[in-house]
Amino acid sequence: MARVSQAHLDARRRQILDGARRCFTRNGFHATSMQDVFQETGLSSGAVYRYFRGKNDLITAVAEEAFERMRLAFESASHEAPLRPLADVIDGVLTHVLEEQARTSGVDRAGAFAELIVQVWSETLRDEGLAATLNAGYDRMRAMWGKVVRTYQEAGHLRADVPTDHLVRALMALVQGFILQQAVFKDVEAELRSGLRALLSPHA
Repeated sequence: MARVSQAHLDARRRQILDGARRCFTRNGFHATSMQDVFQETGLSSGAVYRYFRGKNDLITAVAEEAFERMRLAFESASHEAPLRPLADVIDGVLTHVLEEQARTSGVDRAGAFAELIVQVWSETLRDEGLAATLNAGYDRMRAMWGKVVRTYQEAGHLRADVPTDHLVRALMALVQGFILQQAVFKDVEAELRSGLRALLSPHA
């Protein structure tokens, strides 16, 4: 029997994750059945179970990947600072999270990735392992953005009399709030972008 290549294994795992993500985005984590995943991917139960033991494994994998994409959006934007206005940097995070990642998720609908992120946050309330993973990721994001924010403080673009971590948490909360509103209220992206830009660049 010919040996299956690693590239084939990786592609099959990707196929399963993409199909599960589409199901979860449409129906939610807990209303999606494994049968839904089989149908969405066009694979047999045996093929799917070769990679994932069950739906909880799929939820964890999709949730961790969704959060990692969000973390990478922050990290990518941080490389552009402090060369750009802070409002532009935050806007870049929003663009990366809500547009590019929605496309790569295979769900061609505005706000789809935001909805998935909100489900991930909700899932951490019942899954201690997933909560620990996300908390560790947030700690890394806060440390990374702490360096960015300090450069803006030193340049006089942000108040230096406020602890750096307080500003970091507030900026992250702005992005998280944006994601939540996009998921719940749908077509509010333009208004939220305009409002955030005005808050971050009040004299522009």
